[in-house]
Amino acid sequence: MKIIDTLNLEHQMSRGELSVSEIYWCYNGLDCCITNEIRHKLREQLTPVTRGTYNRALEMQGPFLEMMLRGVRLSESHRAEKLTEIKEQLTRLEYGFNRLCSEGLGLTYVLNWRSPLQVKALFYEVLGFKAIKARNAQGFYAPTVGREALETLSIYYVAEPFCNFILAMRDIGKQIGFLETKLDADKRLRCNFNIAGTNTGRLSSSFSDFGTGTNLQNVDRNLKYTFIPDDKKAFINIDLEQADSRNVGALCWDLFVDMPREGITRLLRKAGLVGPNAEWEGPIGPEFAGSYLDACESGDLHTTVCRMAWKDLDWGDVPEKWRPIADGNAYRTYSYRDMAKKLGHGTNYVGQPATMAKHTKVPADQITLFQRNYFAAFPCIAAWQQATIEQLQSTGQLTHLFGRQRCFFGRHADQPVINAAIAYCPQGMTGDQINEGILAVWHNPAFELLIQVHDSILMQVYSCDINELTPLAVALMKAERTLKQGRKFHVPLEAKVGWNWGDFDKRNPNKNPSGLMDFKGKESRIPPRFIQRKRLGLGALK
Repeated sequence: MKIIDTLNLEHQMSRGELSVSEIYWCYNGLDCCITNEIRHKLREQLTPVTRGTYNRALEMQGPFLEMMLRGVRLSESHRAEKLTEIKEQLTRLEYGFNRLCSEGLGLTYVLNWRSPLQVKALFYEVLGFKAIKARNAQGFYAPTVGREALETLSIYYVAEPFCNFILAMRDIGKQIGFLETKLDADKRLRCNFNIAGTNTGRLSSSFSDFGTGTNLQNVDRNLKYTFIPDDKKAFINIDLEQADSRNVGALCWDLFVDMPREGITRLLRKAGLVGPNAEWEGPIGPEFAGSYLDACESGDLHTTVCRMAWKDLDWGDVPEKWRPIADGNAYRTYSYRDMAKKLGHGTNYVGQPATMAKHTKVPADQITLFQRNYFAAFPCIAAWQQATIEQLQSTGQLTHLFGRQRCFFGRHADQPVINAAIAYCPQGMTGDQINEGILAVWHNPAFELLIQVHDSILMQVYSCDINELTPLAVALMKAERTLKQGRKFHVPLEAKVGWNWGDFDKRNPNKNPSGLMDFKGKESRIPPRFIQRKRLGLGALK
């Protein structure tokens, strides 16, 4: 056996004493040895809290490696059909946009809508609007024509049609880019899940280690129907319902259920809900601490929030009719309920009316009124925000109810750091809840895990077992915790089943009949391959 003196490795390499293979062996060995030495040093620094997080990360390597290797199948026919459809849409949009530029503005050249420089010239030179600026990659403020800038410009009558054309073409361009993503040789799409990808503990994903695939956690909802299960199998999608909101409620309960009136008063004074010399005269104990969690657990929280934000809609007095109204279209592909969900989340995470108005398209004065009503109904949220800021500024670290700790190294008085601190615990809990459920399901070989999307997991099982295995998956993924005073807490799980990843549309059943549908105890639809056989008169397949 050849012995190599790694202390003088560079000297031996320069004298040509080592072959190319031996050099690679040395580097590989040194990488392994040094990594192992660092590992032992780091393990000595682990506390009981951080050791639990470290052990959970090690446990998650198994299911996520399996998902990365398995990938997910795409329907070649659906993919080609959708590509043809949206390319035709893009052609029509480009034709209309070019006519608008030539006949409307007199441009003698074809403006490239994909070029940020040419789009900037269109709005800030040809049309003469004041440049909207944003911080660029170098940290400087510079003119921008991103989505937010174009949506701001679209309030002007002259700019609106140009903005609408460009935004629509960009959306379709992204869809085309996704559909043209390179697949692996077995016609499957894979990605790389990064267990340590975010500060909150949530996963991030990117193209696979083989240089193929893409981020599968941000697939356009209009393209999801192109994903299909393997032969004889069906999809089960398990989704955490109102996870971040319920987590805020659980945090409020644990923080305030045994806090005396003096402590609550001090926090609400800082939040501006109680005057400087006044006392909090409202309830304390479980009634104060549980107001938001009770609302989450008693019904449809987001529809309730929606009614607070859009009071001018014809809600009526029949609760059964509120949800369909809330599901009405508000902006782009978002319903009023979707937007109200954003208002609630934004307010929970100390969003300011002016900033939230840009994202939700709700006027700032309405958001101000909404937040006033919101904090009046749930003062525990304002108190929790202030308590989080105090914890941040006194210790520089936060630990949520699933035991994950995060240290904040920025200036603790800066608003971006405060915002990150307030969002950390609810969002981090969501990530750990779904991962804990994934680990439980992974130990059952009947389930094949495919994609994790922050607060949901897509898996496949044999179609013949779907009615039996769907309730089992829900039961396995129930990550329950016991809060103070013995209160049981878990985030409800919604199960959907189908034969592609797109949603089944109740209002248009023929649009995607095999899509994901709410599981109500029994799936009675016929798998697509059986449907096709019956149409051809060939009978059912075995």
